Amino acid sequence: MPARPQHLDREHPDTRHPDTRHSAHRYAEHRPPEHPPPDHRAWAIRATGSYLPGPPIPSEDVSRELGLDPGWIERRTGIRGRHAAAPGQAASDLAAEAARRALDAAGLGPRDIGLIVLGTSTPDELGPATACRVQALLGARRAAAFDIAAACTGFVYGLQAAVGWLATARPGPAPHALVIGVEVYSRFLDPGDRATRALFGDGAAAAVVGPAPAPYGIGPLTLGSDGTRAGDVLIPAGGSRRPAGPGTLAERAHTIHMDGRAVRDFITEIFPRLVGEAAEDAGVKPADLDLVVPHQPNPRLVASLAAEAGLEPAQLAIAGHDAGNIGAASLPYALDRAVRTRGIAPGELVLLAGFGAGLTWARTVVTWPPG
Repeated sequence: MPARPQHLDREHPDTRHPDTRHSAHRYAEHRPPEHPPPDHRAWAIRATGSYLPGPPIPSEDVSRELGLDPGWIERRTGIRGRHAAAPGQAASDLAAEAARRALDAAGLGPRDIGLIVLGTSTPDELGPATACRVQALLGARRAAAFDIAAACTGFVYGLQAAVGWLATARPGPAPHALVIGVEVYSRFLDPGDRATRALFGDGAAAAVVGPAPAPYGIGPLTLGSDGTRAGDVLIPAGGSRRPAGPGTLAERAHTIHMDGRAVRDFITEIFPRLVGEAAEDAGVKPADLDLVVPHQPNPRLVASLAAEAGLEPAQLAIAGHDAGNIGAASLPYALDRAVRTRGIAPGELVLLAGFGAGLTWARTVVTWPPG
């Protein structure tokens, strides 16, 4: 049996039964047996992978194109550069490459995958699901595949779907799931809109989710949304409400429209709240979290909220400086960077905090599993 992580000697949520309830589950009340039954499983992130297309595009160049001082974008956002998909390269192509890297890191192949869940706001087409395109590219013939439209929160929403499937699916030969976030925002930007052009980039990141010994694994997931604020950031045209036509094209209604002030206020309120609630539910203090991986639409803004959230800057995994806001891929990209540069030790507490358009938000605390 793996050594018991030191942090589990304090109160901590029971990760054996992931759900979306908002109440705390303490080990003091529901401590797992020292020798769980043979069929007992938790579900954990077993490996990660990411992919940024093409060479980096410096923020200095984007600033000049927008008629701004060359250092304007980096000073305001912390973003030094971003990437753009090549002509003919779609979201599924980026997602498949990130998935291959995650599978390689896990030592698995496409035949080991029973589910592909993909979060994106920039699918290959309105239908079918981009996840089905990824399934075909990978040759993952045993996998069911579907998309999640939860914008920048899509990866954590996808984890909820994957854990639910793993916990209830009929046992079979493919006991792992792929959760992917991907965006090709470069195709949906108004070249003259500094509010969006300064922030967004293209990229993909993926995680392999599979069995792990308790008490390691993904803890209870809390999801939320406020549809009354769906207009704060959206792509207005191209769907059933405003189908494509000469008028929508002339209005650039197929590009991202964002109320920058409203989005900033939302981030400023939601991120410290997610950290505080997650720590409380886990029976720890924010300072006890080993790593906090947030969505990072504006890396400088998110990093500036560390103190208000009760965190030290070193606890944050910030990776948006060289990628910009890659939406549903932002959080898993930062997680993959942390895995590959910092490393995450077995038993460390990792908070995943997503938030974005919809408005949507989600969080979970992961007790990192042994390799």
